[in-house]
Amino acid sequence: MNFIIKLFISSIIVFALSYFLPGVQVTNIMAALWVALVLGLLNTFLKPVLVLLTIPVTLFTLGLFLLVINAIIVLICDYFIPEFQVDGFVTALFFSILLSLSQSILNKIFVSDK
Repeated sequence: MNFIIKLFISSIIVFALSYFLPGVQVTNIMAALWVALVLGLLNTFLKPVLVLLTIPVTLFTLGLFLLVINAIIVLICDYFIPEFQVDGFVTALFFSILLSLSQSILNKIFVSDK
């Protein structure tokens, strides 16, 4: 049940960010739901591999390179979903930061720890 709540929270945030962040377009709420699902899958399966491959760079930048990895994940999601468009790396970076912060806050409020 928590997975479904997190998915809906993420899709609402993605849809809202498409209105408030220039350079991010999501055509409808179903596309936002697909973006949330694909981002979840990419973060589950691809992100650990990227983190493992970039450990030296991540250590050298004191963890800031993880923001770059998050932006790359967003750009990969942009590639797979035609209804979701991000205009460049910097926009993907801001989108991933705002998405992560919003998810942290809303998941803390709405998702139970049980």
